[in-house]
Amino acid sequence: MPVTRLIYPLYQFGGPQLRIFRPNWFLTLVRPGKEQPPDTVQFRIPMEMTKFDVRNYLEKIYNVPVGVVRTRIQHGSNKKRNHLNQRVKKPDYKVAYVQLAQGQTFTFPDIFPKKDETAEEGSFEDIQKKFYEDMKQKQKMDPRRGGVTEWFGL
Repeated sequence: MPVTRLIYPLYQFGGPQLRIFRPNWFLTLVRPGKEQPPDTVQFRIPMEMTKFDVRNYLEKIYNVPVGVVRTRIQHGSNKKRNHLNQRVKKPDYKVAYVQLAQGQTFTFPDIFPKKDETAEEGSFEDIQKKFYEDMKQKQKMDPRRGGVTEWFGL
């Protein structure tokens, strides 16, 4: 039996939904540089995206209740120079601050949790830690040399 290609019919209002509509944009969740309230989330978004687009995107796709959306345009730095000594400008980008609805909070997940520093006696970690401390002690400069390195003999 020959393999035939399935051809989907054009979208018709009220007809069966055979297509998947994906958004034209994507948002990047950014960890903020400064401390923010627990109900505020920072995203890096495309320049064409508006506040209303951000709100609809989060509410319709991710079912996140959104309170307020604030946006700003971050100008790219203009300090670098290329091999011809011409200024090279990084592209501008838009930042959106989304304040979640009443009672909603967001915290970044702790991907790398801190391990307790107690290593049992004789374990590999304990031996390794002692070895590193011994090596650091050996590499410390002699205070009697006054900052002159070891390879520079007096």
